[in-house]
Amino acid sequence: MKLPKFISSNIALKITSVNAVVISIRLALSFFVQRYISLTFGEAGHAIIGQIRNILPMLTSASTLGVFNGVVKYVSQYKSNPSELTKLFSTVVVFFTFGSLLTALLLFFWADAISIKLFEDPSYNYIIKILAFVVPFIALNRIFYAVVNGISDYKSYAKVDLIGYLLGVILLILAIYLENLGLVLGAIAVSPIIQLSALLLVFGKKLKLIVQPKKIAFRLSFKNQLLAFTLMSFVSTFLLNYVEIDLRSYLIKELNIEEAGNWTAVTNISKNYMVFATGLFSLYVLPKFATLSNKKDFYGEVLHIYKTILPIFALGMLLVYFLRHLIIDLMYPGFTGMETLFKWQLIGDFIRLIALILAYQFLAKRMVKSFVITEIVSLGLFYGLSLWLVNLYGTEGIVIAHFIRYVIYFIVVAIITWFSFHPTNKSKPAD
Repeated sequence: MKLPKFISSNIALKITSVNAVVISIRLALSFFVQRYISLTFGEAGHAIIGQIRNILPMLTSASTLGVFNGVVKYVSQYKSNPSELTKLFSTVVVFFTFGSLLTALLLFFWADAISIKLFEDPSYNYIIKILAFVVPFIALNRIFYAVVNGISDYKSYAKVDLIGYLLGVILLILAIYLENLGLVLGAIAVSPIIQLSALLLVFGKKLKLIVQPKKIAFRLSFKNQLLAFTLMSFVSTFLLNYVEIDLRSYLIKELNIEEAGNWTAVTNISKNYMVFATGLFSLYVLPKFATLSNKKDFYGEVLHIYKTILPIFALGMLLVYFLRHLIIDLMYPGFTGMETLFKWQLIGDFIRLIALILAYQFLAKRMVKSFVITEIVSLGLFYGLSLWLVNLYGTEGIVIAHFIRYVIYFIVVAIITWFSFHPTNKSKPAD
């Protein structure tokens, strides 16, 4: 089936249209899974599952030392230069070996303490030990996904994403059917192995040609370039998920586990459509921005993305808001506390999208200071405002904090971006 001409001639819309099919299937499956979890385990189940879903991105960042965006950038930049790619992947192997080994050891030997932190219960320590053995697969999966993103092979990406998700959902549904929350957590913990298998099945031959494993040596030619992304990943991924884990624990202690489950359910909806955005950003925005070097081209591309993509997200978010009662009834029956959370979460997410498109310039040009400053401002605001506003407005306070955080984040990102291209600004992004 051929795409309409106005889509096929626009790479951003082309990627969006292909991803839309995958995301639509994911949303349909997610609807079923979320409803099944709600009926089987209730709000408390969603709160506990939310903790394990937050720790997985932290392990992804730690096990690869946060090189994902760096690999995307440099694969995009050097995809026609095999010698530079060999140096890149040689360094990535060193990072992978150190990061995954250290992360696995920490998980295994501190399983009890981590289980208490996540679940207020040491009896889930076996889940943490399972994760310790899964860590190398998490790291490999993330690195190989970065390669797919770097060459902007959006069709292969879509196939991998769909196959991996389908297989993961089958395993998760089986665990829910057995009504064992521990098995559900275990199914989520091993999902990276399934995703890696799907990736190698679809993309294995092309991956071998790009990475050329026989030429890889244990050396650090790209150490300085990739360490910048390590710092950025620590702030944006590791700290973000730690803050979410801590805030969920705070809701459980200050209010109750059901309210924590309501917030988790709303963020699950948010994360489903944000997967669509981050996929587009990694496949199109990051590689594209990496090739732009002047103000006119950059703002022209930003305006193009805004005009092309934002209306689609605006329409989708409006539909989610106006259908919120139906969504609650179908996906989260009995979660009546969710209703008041939609407005602030959706508005905050839309402003976040506007800001993130600008902020991807920091990743594309390795503007480490700019990235770290804006992310710390964002996380600090979210954490501080959440603690304050939850005491005033209950669970609604955390989504109000989400909205305020991204308004300020957008302003800060816009100011820094403007100054980075201003003629009087003599500083250059890091190389």
